Amino acid sequence: MNDDAIIALYEARDEAALVQTQEKFGGYCYTIVYNILGNSQDAEECVNDMLIKLWNAIPPAKPDNLYAYVAATSRNLARNRWTGAHRQRRSSGEAEIALDELVSMPAASDDVEREVDGHALGDALNSFLGTISEEHRKIFVQRYWYFMPVEDIAEDLNITKSKVTVTLMRTRKKLQTYLEQEGYL
Repeated sequence: MNDDAIIALYEARDEAALVQTQEKFGGYCYTIVYNILGNSQDAEECVNDMLIKLWNAIPPAKPDNLYAYVAATSRNLARNRWTGAHRQRRSSGEAEIALDELVSMPAASDDVEREVDGHALGDALNSFLGTISEEHRKIFVQRYWYFMPVEDIAEDLNITKSKVTVTLMRTRKKLQTYLEQEGYL
């Protein structure tokens, strides 16, 4: 079923929308949240939470790209769950490692400013990603959007783990320079 048909099911409040979403995007979302949470039971619960969130958000939301909307919703739910679970204790999960690598990212002082800065920073990040090679962009996105382990990225792109690690280090340095030039750091 195509995305427009699934959105139409949501708008009609037809529960088949949930089934179709699960069939089309369930495995993809599970991979995203599992890479963040590192636990299969939590990942399954998070995918179910994502379906509920979509049910409550569509309508009024009408995403232009359902694939991206579902992925972002899943990722945000998983990050929120991970953050809540790790406020009191720390672990060595893949998400923590990846986020620690990006620790120099700027923070805003209040919610409104943070939201405005977040959108501008997102635009700057997208612009930066347009300046690097396709391979480096794939490595960066797999690591910092999908929280994939370095080993999995290397396997997926058929390159060495060392190349992934070095590429990530160099790309972070380039990003830092870019953000400094743009006035974010």
